[in-house]
Amino acid sequence: MGRKRTIDRGKVLDAAEAVVSKVGAAALTIDAVAKAAGITKGGVQYCFGTKGALIDAMLERWGEAYDAEVVQLTQGTPVSPIRAHLEATRKGDESSNAKAASLMSSLIQTPEHLASTRAWYKTRMADFDLSTEAGRRARIAFIATEGVFMLRFFGFMEIGEQDWNAVFDDIQSFVLTEE
Repeated sequence: MGRKRTIDRGKVLDAAEAVVSKVGAAALTIDAVAKAAGITKGGVQYCFGTKGALIDAMLERWGEAYDAEVVQLTQGTPVSPIRAHLEATRKGDESSNAKAASLMSSLIQTPEHLASTRAWYKTRMADFDLSTEAGRRARIAFIATEGVFMLRFFGFMEIGEQDWNAVFDDIQSFVLTEE
């Protein structure tokens, strides 16, 4: 009798991200992920159940990676969460940011997956003390950061690395000067 084969959920998520990176979120299917992971469709369904649960797991993984990056950027320093958000977005590698944008674009088509993203944004916005100038500036910086991310990675504007960094320099110098 052979040993029970286990499927690594992380590797299945890697395969799902690879599908999104290579052919876009619209092509994300249980079958495509199974082929990319080298397992059966049943194996993917065993791990996640449905495509919706797979997308939720991908979003959760992305959120955890983002949160870890922000924690790393703020550890041992007086860096505020908004400055850490700016830096995490600025430093994000092209591939990871493109995957995140592609996954986000699929959310627009599937409103049931918007709940977790809306909750994430609601939490971020609640962190700003809008009774202060610094809080209002931080909110503008957050919205500007999200806007430039979407413009670049949804392909609405071609923003090269030099311009990308210049935009973030501008956000930091003009919007966060009074923090």
